[in-house]
Amino acid sequence: MPESILVVEDEPALRDTLSYNLKKDGFAVEAVGDGRSALESARRLKPDLIVLDLMLPEIDGFEVCRILRKEMITPILMLTARDDEIDRVVGLEVGADDYLTKPFSMRELMARVKAQLRRSRLLREELDKSNAEGKQQEKLTFGSLVINLTRREVTIDDEPLALKPQEYELLVFFAEHKGKMLSREFILERVWGWDFIGDSRTVDVHVRWLRQKIESDPGKPTRIVTVRGGGYRFEG
Repeated sequence: MPESILVVEDEPALRDTLSYNLKKDGFAVEAVGDGRSALESARRLKPDLIVLDLMLPEIDGFEVCRILRKEMITPILMLTARDDEIDRVVGLEVGADDYLTKPFSMRELMARVKAQLRRSRLLREELDKSNAEGKQQEKLTFGSLVINLTRREVTIDDEPLALKPQEYELLVFFAEHKGKMLSREFILERVWGWDFIGDSRTVDVHVRWLRQKIESDPGKPTRIVTVRGGGYRFEG
């Protein structure tokens, strides 16, 4: 069964071009032109990937992304109309997994789509394998912070934390390298993959999210500390 992609783009010509090229590559595609329809289609279709334009009628792409991220873990590739760092950072902060600035080549779009789908497949396969093997629960414990590797759950003071998939992967990576200075580039390569098309600011955004959830005072972090001129170090 082909993987499904929801395309959300209000410009008819670009929407048709995206749909045509994705279908030609073997994907099942549904395309809509406004934010309200995007929410309805995403909830009904539960696609494997969402290509989401930023500037949309009725409900903009930021809000669509924010709403969907609370409901599903589907990878979201956001399209921005201008090369504005604020747009990119805000897009990542509301839950986008990657971004692409217009105008872009179809070749680059396809590369990013396939990279996101490949990573999503690998995460699902790892989880399925873990469940199938029925392994004894493995836990990493750092005081009140507990990472259950088998159940892919994180708790603080026995209270579960709602982590996005990428936040969880980043936290586990930090935990497995406790006490070591990790550069942003190294983190990006090992957590996001060598084929991820992005930059180290992605790491900074996700670290900020994690600090808000696992630090008693995110403004003065003690678990994930910044190494000046280097990167980050996990103290547990």
